Amino acid sequence: MKFFQIFYGTTKRQKRMFARLILDKAYSFFLPPFSFQIRVGALYLLYSLYGCQTASPQEQIRVPLKDWEDIKRFEKDAVDAQHLDVVYILRQLMAQKAFYFTAMPTLLSYNKKRKLQKSLQCVGFMEPSSRPQELVSTELLEELAHIHGLYGKMKESVFPSTEQSASSVQLIRKDLVLELRRTVVDFYQWQCKKENDEDEDDGGEGTSLQQECSKRADLLASIKSKAFGQASETCRSRRHRHVELNVSSNEVGSSGFPSAQRLSLKARTKRDVRISGDMRKEAETRTQINRLTSLDFPVTKNIQKTQKEVSSEDDDA
Repeated sequence: MKFFQIFYGTTKRQKRMFARLILDKAYSFFLPPFSFQIRVGALYLLYSLYGCQTASPQEQIRVPLKDWEDIKRFEKDAVDAQHLDVVYILRQLMAQKAFYFTAMPTLLSYNKKRKLQKSLQCVGFMEPSSRPQELVSTELLEELAHIHGLYGKMKESVFPSTEQSASSVQLIRKDLVLELRRTVVDFYQWQCKKENDEDEDDGGEGTSLQQECSKRADLLASIKSKAFGQASETCRSRRHRHVELNVSSNEVGSSGFPSAQRLSLKARTKRDVRISGDMRKEAETRTQINRLTSLDFPVTKNIQKTQKEVSSEDDDA
């Protein structure tokens, strides 16, 4: 594979960002719960991408401190399985200082909210759970058998007669080690059988896939037709009911009596504002336009009279 062609076409300002993205994606397959084979492939991919990137200086592989124990355990498993090529590549990355040890797996920024994007993991690449096999190992069974034998010897030393020891309280079962081993073996066989059944189902899935799709499409079509039919019936009934309510509301008010017509603004003003005497007459009379442009005759008479009085007073003075 020509890994150096992966970085073709990227601009200078995007080289480092792209290198960081693909290294993080490849590193996610290097961690458990993926199987040993997938993790080895991820290690090869990390080595190739780190060596062929065009960014200068080279972008390092971010390794959180919590993952370092898993990496050392992976190295130990590779040594035990005599996969020396895997050990060589891992130590080459360490010698080239390709790993950048961090506290968090992703970059953090102050006072900034980000949506956590959950990476979609391939279930087919994951290693099946083997917790019972890891917990109940051969060493544990040997130790349990040894403790069980010591317990039996101590009972015999305390109770010399076999009848008293048989009738005493039994703190553990006699066949505890055998039952525990049988249970773990049964679980492992059931797990293998389940995986084989799933593989067979995947093989025959192609033939029945079209039938399942057609059944699903028919079911969805029937559900939609029923839903739209009920919606149209309810809308029609609501429309008729709404018209009836409007007609009845026009005839009868909310209290059951005929609704009175609302008074206009002029009628309400006449009802509320009360004017009596001369002010009422002046308010009711209409204003004539000639009064705005010329003075009435009595008014001019009064003005002339006042002027004569003022002049006579000046003469007396």
